[in-house]
Amino acid sequence: MHVPDGFIDAPTSAVTAVAAAGALAISLRGARRELDDRTAPLAGLVAAFIFAVQMLNFPVAAGTSGHLLGGALAAILVGPYTGVLCVSVVLLMQGILFADGGLTALGVNITDMAIVTTVVAYAVFRGLLKVLPGGRRSVTGAAFVAALLSVPAAAVAFTLLYAVGGTTDVAIGKVAGAMVGVHVLIGVGEAAITALTVGAVVAVRPDLVYGARGGRQGLKLRVNGVLVDAPEPTAPVAARTSRRALWISGLAASLLLAGFVSYYASASPDGLEKVAHDHGIDTRTKEHAAAGSPLADYGVEDVSDARLSGGLAGVIGVGTTVVAGSAVFWAVRRRRADALSEVR
Repeated sequence: MHVPDGFIDAPTSAVTAVAAAGALAISLRGARRELDDRTAPLAGLVAAFIFAVQMLNFPVAAGTSGHLLGGALAAILVGPYTGVLCVSVVLLMQGILFADGGLTALGVNITDMAIVTTVVAYAVFRGLLKVLPGGRRSVTGAAFVAALLSVPAAAVAFTLLYAVGGTTDVAIGKVAGAMVGVHVLIGVGEAAITALTVGAVVAVRPDLVYGARGGRQGLKLRVNGVLVDAPEPTAPVAARTSRRALWISGLAASLLLAGFVSYYASASPDGLEKVAHDHGIDTRTKEHAAAGSPLADYGVEDVSDARLSGGLAGVIGVGTTVVAGSAVFWAVRRRRADALSEVR
C-alpha cells in the first residue's frame, strides 16, 4: 500500500500533505490525553513492531502478497490518536531510510495507511465492544473484524485519491475493483495478525490494551433463569507479567521478525504493486529521492550476503523506529504532565 512518487499528481499530493499535517497536529493533541504511564512506554514498541511485521509479506493470491498496515493494531493497543502517530513514524522511517513509499507521496501514505485505517478500525472496534458480551474473546474478535475492514477501507481511499489526481489514464472502475478485491484478501492476514497480537497482550496485561478500557459490559449471571449483574470484584486481577518484561519480549520479537524471519517473506509484489503493474498505473513512477540510501530496499550497502544484509537492515529499522517513536511519545507525555502540574 506504500504509494511511490509519480502515482498521484503534485497538486493532489500537496493538498493531501496539508490534510495529513493537520491530522497529525490533532493527533499530537489527542495523544496527550491517551499517553499515560502505561501507554507511553508501549507506543514506541508498537511502532517498532509494526515496522518489523510490515517486512513480512505473506502470499494472498497467485503472484501477489500483502503485509500488515498496522492502523488497527496501533489504535486498539495505544489509542486512535497515538495509533496515527505510530504508523506515521513507521512511514517516515521507511521513506527516509529505506526508500519505501515516495517522499512527495508521504501525505498520501499517511492519509491512507495511518489515518484511514486507524479511524475505521477504532470506530468498528469500539462499536462492536458495545454490543458484544464482555471478556477476552470479545476483544479479540472485535479486533479481528476491525482490522479486516480497515484494509479495504484504505484501498477505497487510495482509489478515491487516484480518481482525483492519478497520473495515468486508467478507468477508475478497474482500479477500484482490483484494489478492493486483493485488499479484502490482505485484510484477512491483517485481521489474523492483529487479533493474535491483541489477544496475546490481553491475556497477560489487559490493562495495557487502550481500546478495551472501560469497554466491557458487566458480567452477567443467570439466577433462577434471569440474567442479573454480577458483583464487581473487590480487587483487580493481578497482572501475569510486568510492563518491563512485556516491553523486552515485544522488542525481542520485533528484532527476531525483522532480523531473521523477514528473509523468508514472500518476494511477490504486494497488492498495490500488482494492481499498478497489471493496469498501467506505474508507468509514471519516479525514482525515489532516497534511492541512494545505504539502507534502500531493506538491505545494507556493501554487504553481499542477502540474508545478512536484510537482517541487519531489519534490526537497524526496528532500533531507529523504537528510538524515534519513544522520543516522540515521551515528549508528548511530558507535555501532558507539565500541563497537569500547571493546573494544580
